[in-house]
Amino acid sequence: MEVHTTGLMQNAKRVIALNRLLPYQADTVSVLLQGTRELNDSINNTLEEIQSQQSSAGQLGPEKTASLLVNHLCMRRNKRCLLAYHKVRTDKIDEALWSGKDILEDQQSQQKQQAGEGADSGAEGSNNLSPEEEEYTRQYGELLAAYKGQWTDIDLTGSLEPPKDLFVDVRVLKDAGEIMTEYG
Repeated sequence: MEVHTTGLMQNAKRVIALNRLLPYQADTVSVLLQGTRELNDSINNTLEEIQSQQSSAGQLGPEKTASLLVNHLCMRRNKRCLLAYHKVRTDKIDEALWSGKDILEDQQSQQKQQAGEGADSGAEGSNNLSPEEEEYTRQYGELLAAYKGQWTDIDLTGSLEPPKDLFVDVRVLKDAGEIMTEYG
């Protein structure tokens, strides 16, 4: 299981370094989820054993305590790795949508191009987004379009860094008449 979490984290680091999303690691994610379920079942079985033994013996053995601790820590590691992997991917999707790129359209054009080249792997093999990520992209894109649509006069995708120059040019969108500032 350690191999899967390491591979997932390496993939997330590559996604951060690149300007594109790598293919979704569905197999690795499902293996980690299954492993986490098995760890949870093991913890529940150990707890049931402990509860039945406590009524008769009253003493908890160190091997049971160690087993619970190790399994719980492994579950937490798997959860952190899965959350970090998906956070990196959603951040990359958000970044692309805010910059105006259409990820779904780019993905469809890549699939058509590969299908046109006669690739036997099919379009599904080159799918960089999971179905859930595609739905997230669609819904977030709609939400972002609605948000940007309210203020068509203002560029919300501009830089948030303040200017470093002493004097800046101000672009006036509406004439508000004469304005008095604090300094005159």
